[in-house]
Amino acid sequence: QVQRVESGGGLGQAGGSLRLSCAAAGRTVSGDAMGWFRQVPGKEREFVAGICWSGSTTHYADSLKGRFTISRDNAKNTVYLQMNSLNPEDTAVYYCNAGSVVGRLSGSPLFSWGQGTQVTVSS
Repeated sequence: QVQRVESGGGLGQAGGSLRLSCAAAGRTVSGDAMGWFRQVPGKEREFVAGICWSGSTTHYADSLKGRFTISRDNAKNTVYLQMNSLNPEDTAVYYCNAGSVVGRLSGSPLFSWGQGTQVTVSS
């Protein structure tokens, strides 16, 4: 069964940092672009960051550049999201995924979205 498990979410403070991890199982993702997304209840899921299969190219939502960093470890089949300078507007459920959805939200996700990991930032 192909699945991924996000971890590292929780409660953070404004100005602080959190690091999310996403480990894929059942299939290697070393050849896939991967990305992070987030969703607030009542709003559309939005793209956060993406990384190519080798890790050499990354891209970010404009509003998050400079604060968030995506990286990956293909040996561990894992992608990370380092979130710095958190603010309450970063509160959301965060998901990782792979496939064409990394390039455009209308694309196909490799994994079902599942529950994600909750990040709550207090002021």
